[in-house]
Amino acid sequence: MSAALRLEPDGAGALRVQRADGGLLWRYVFAPGTPANESPRPYAHPVCSPAGEVLTNFRPNDHPWHHGLSLTLTRVGETNFWGGPSYRAADGYQWRDDHGVQIHRAWHGCTAERLEEAVDWCEPRTGRELLHERRTLVTTAGEAEWALRWTSELFNASGHDQALDHYESLGGLAGSHYTGLQFRGARDLLDEHGDGRIGITGDGGRAGEAAVHGAEAEAVEWHCQHDGTLRRTRIRLENLTGAIPWFVRAKNPVAAFSFHRGTRVLPAGATLRLDHRLTFTTL
Repeated sequence: MSAALRLEPDGAGALRVQRADGGLLWRYVFAPGTPANESPRPYAHPVCSPAGEVLTNFRPNDHPWHHGLSLTLTRVGETNFWGGPSYRAADGYQWRDDHGVQIHRAWHGCTAERLEEAVDWCEPRTGRELLHERRTLVTTAGEAEWALRWTSELFNASGHDQALDHYESLGGLAGSHYTGLQFRGARDLLDEHGDGRIGITGDGGRAGEAAVHGAEAEAVEWHCQHDGTLRRTRIRLENLTGAIPWFVRAKNPVAAFSFHRGTRVLPAGATLRLDHRLTFTTL
């Protein structure tokens, strides 16, 4: 049975999706004030378990450009929409003046159950629009479980073909295929104390970072236990259009829905559709 939800404003540029009794499920910041070199973009933080524990991390000290749950593309042509230093084969990771920005333009629908947003992906300096996105965020909730379906339709508005890359495809940096919807987990997702029920798993019985990272799968799961309450949460991440080569890291907990391995070309006027679901269950 689906629980009743309500939508509340949270300042000038954020919304809170809550249960009818006030329990927060997630907060969406659509007009962020993050630094330019973190590739500013709308993000969700905190994202909470059904019992109220915080599951995401925002601007962690190891990678401040990780913003809770947010949609990124590592490279669109020459523009970095992931944030942080950019990698080139010639000189490695360097801070460069190449960070793009995602700008909220309008709401096409705005309810607790369904947010429909127009977002423009723009170049630095010129502000030229590269991509126009129609983003749909659907929330459903039960007593011990809730889900967020994140669908993005990215239209190439640049007038020419755009190469979508990451640093494995672009710079030959093996294993660095991070891109797409990124979930940066709270410290509670760290697996350090030998409990076999905690950690990340993937389709086909894969367990642990080494087995899950880069493996083609439709879904991965992260099981964690929370400090203080000692409650356990299962986070299930699904790509609804088929298997993808997931990017995962256990020590600075992150999972990215990396939807391509090599360079992906988005033709002028074409649309790329991404369709994901995240399910959070209190065990």
